Amino acid sequence: MKNIVSNVKEQLVSKYLDQEKSQAQIKSTDINILLNRIETNKKNETRKKLYFSAAASTGLILFGLIIF
Repeated sequence: MKNIVSNVKEQLVSKYLDQEKSQAQIKSTDINILLNRIETNKKNETRKKLYFSAAASTGLILFGLIIF
């Protein structure tokens, strides 16, 4: 029983020690990649809006032709 308790304590302590090491590492990102991602997201969003408005307009026209 003592071995299990001490083993669990060692695992818990090792988790905290590993986190301290990972915080020391510095992550860097390339600003150009982020800007390109924003630009492509904007393009995709405008395309989706255009497709949706075209589909809605077509639906309204067809609905109007069927009713009248």
